[in-house]
Amino acid sequence: MELIEKQECPVCREKAMRLIQEEREVPHFGKCYLMSMNCTKCLYHSSDIEVEKKDNSKKYEFTVEKKEDLNVKVIKSGEATIKIPQLRMSVTPGASSIGYISNIEGVLRRFKKIIEDQRNTAEDPETKKTAKNLLKKFWKAECGELVLKIVIEDPSGNSAIISSKAVVSKK
Repeated sequence: MELIEKQECPVCREKAMRLIQEEREVPHFGKCYLMSMNCTKCLYHSSDIEVEKKDNSKKYEFTVEKKEDLNVKVIKSGEATIKIPQLRMSVTPGASSIGYISNIEGVLRRFKKIIEDQRNTAEDPETKKTAKNLLKKFWKAECGELVLKIVIEDPSGNSAIISSKAVVSKK
């Protein structure tokens, strides 16, 4: 693991940025590089994962049908788009897009956090109602009572859903 302290933060320009790069062997991928930047002043955070061996653009589809499916591993690069078609939701890559290793439950919680933030800051009653209804659907999915499809599209090929149930296609 390589650690570099007191670098200039791209957001607040203070020398409070901590850079970490780590090599890790990831099943189904081989050698990967995990990188993160964290500022202790403004709390800016960015992370990504890069695979040593580059691949072609891929699309992964996984259907969450039961509670056990929430434990399936997910690798998401900073270039990937994640979609939940039934809920008409997606997170697309951009300046704040990060790569991470998690599981399906972690992916759902990231979406859920976005909805909770919208519910908490919305002034429009209709927006709050829509957010509450979406949160109920997330709760049902977490309990294994709602079937959801998770789609990851990655032009870099550095993302994956690690399960024999995942449908993989070239994008």
